[in-house]
Amino acid sequence: MRAMILAAGRGKRMMPLTADTAKPMLKVNGKPLIEYHIERLKAAGISEIVINLAWCGESIRNTLGDGSQFGVSLIYSDEGGEGLETAGGIINALDLLSETFIVINGDIFTDYDAASLTQIALLPQQAHLVLVENPAHNPNGDFSLVQGFASSDSDAEIKHTFAGIALYHKSFFANTKADFLPLAPMLREKMAEKLVTAELYIGNWQDVGTPERLAEINQQEY
Repeated sequence: MRAMILAAGRGKRMMPLTADTAKPMLKVNGKPLIEYHIERLKAAGISEIVINLAWCGESIRNTLGDGSQFGVSLIYSDEGGEGLETAGGIINALDLLSETFIVINGDIFTDYDAASLTQIALLPQQAHLVLVENPAHNPNGDFSLVQGFASSDSDAEIKHTFAGIALYHKSFFANTKADFLPLAPMLREKMAEKLVTAELYIGNWQDVGTPERLAEINQQEY
């Protein structure tokens, strides 16, 4: 199984820190965020990792190289310009990915063990999402969890936040093309068809979305 780390975003909310730096290269305890993901994926038994590149992408490639320093093989998917948004970036890299693959947002900090995702057998479901308790910046959550399935029902009393960690089968992206395409509308459509399962993770997870949040993380001990 291969994994993909999403690293192509512009990081506008992180300005000025991302003026000349890709967001996943911002450091927590002196180490780039993206390196934590690489290390955790390797610990989960995943040795081939795809990274998409757009904003300041060469800085990622030049720093991480071929991945040998981490004991993995890194494969790069160049998007150019402003990138292709989340779904567009994944679709653009589909030929580089395994039939079932893990996707992790490059701008989160978590101790989630990706090894559990390698044990999930998809089909007929096409995706499995990791949800977390709602952080202060997203109090209303994104999706609800109903009998193991993710739901976008707007009337649900309890919603959780999508962690930016998921397992996908390539069939999820069938009949699509690499274009500027967000992921959320696709997820909602598949949820309506009962094709998306989910789990709630109660553990360390933080969205490094603003300079203030990054500073808070760096004040904590890990």
